[in-house]
Amino acid sequence: MVSATVIYAAVPISAVVVLGLVRKWRSRNWAKCTSNTCLRGKTFLITGANSGIGLETAKALVKRKARVIFACRDIEKAKQAVAQIRHEQVTGGELIPMQLDLASFESIEKFVEVVKAGFNKIDVLINNAGVVIPLELDMKTKEGFEIHLGVNHLGHMYLTNLLLDLLKKATPSRIVIVSSTLHTKGKLDFDDLNLRAQIKKAKSGEVSRHNPGYCNSKLMNMYHARALADKLRDSGIDVNACCPGFCYTNLFRYFIKWYHYILMAPVAFLFMKSAKQGAETVVFTATDYGIEGHSGKFYSNCAEYISPYPFDKNEETKLYERSEEMIKSRKPL
Repeated sequence: MVSATVIYAAVPISAVVVLGLVRKWRSRNWAKCTSNTCLRGKTFLITGANSGIGLETAKALVKRKARVIFACRDIEKAKQAVAQIRHEQVTGGELIPMQLDLASFESIEKFVEVVKAGFNKIDVLINNAGVVIPLELDMKTKEGFEIHLGVNHLGHMYLTNLLLDLLKKATPSRIVIVSSTLHTKGKLDFDDLNLRAQIKKAKSGEVSRHNPGYCNSKLMNMYHARALADKLRDSGIDVNACCPGFCYTNLFRYFIKWYHYILMAPVAFLFMKSAKQGAETVVFTATDYGIEGHSGKFYSNCAEYISPYPFDKNEETKLYERSEEMIKSRKPL
């Protein structure tokens, strides 16, 4: 006769096994980058490469013998990431930690000066870094831009513009802009791109299901990719956006309380990708030769994805021009 103790012990074990099988089944739909071409001699620049998807992307590229520039706000964390990779992977490409604060135009300019002094070309620029911060905190960049607008969009746009010469020297080269399917939740108000009205509502206690700052910045990423692809058509530089998917990273650390880890554990286990799984699409967009020459596309799960968002060419052009004006003036308009 089986004792009650054995039965009670078997129940949680069985539950864990079932959950594990469900996750394994779900992960079969999460594509992997099958391209494993040697990238020796190619230089990749990744913003925010010290953690999460950026770090996993760097690891994948280093395995393929690439030279990877870790463009990170915290240089010590960048060095730690490099040390971690070297500890895990004895051989591989070259890893170069460099300091870059996308919340400061001055930092971006100094960073580009150093890059141009040390490298004669950049083969692939991966605009990966991003922030998600509660609007009620009213955080701004050094120039006074709302933090999501300033870091996720304007900072990367300025960096990209300053690195175009090095990308042209490496043609065929690529620009990969990491966006999100949450761009469909974005709504641009050109009279208030700095979200003053939304921030006021957030401070008064009004809560939005999706962070308007983040969603808007992801929509701006999409428009930036599309506009830049048109501007660089036939230049030899491909510009594409991609979505890593719903990933378990520290991106939403400002919103997570200790009890969320308990409440969200089943959801995270069953529905969220790991950072490594999310990086697969980024690596695909940056390296797969099958999409070379294709520009202005959006990729998800290592395949082209047609967004349901009703992109407007006039809105795209207006955003690009307004963004250039803000970068040039170095202040919110």
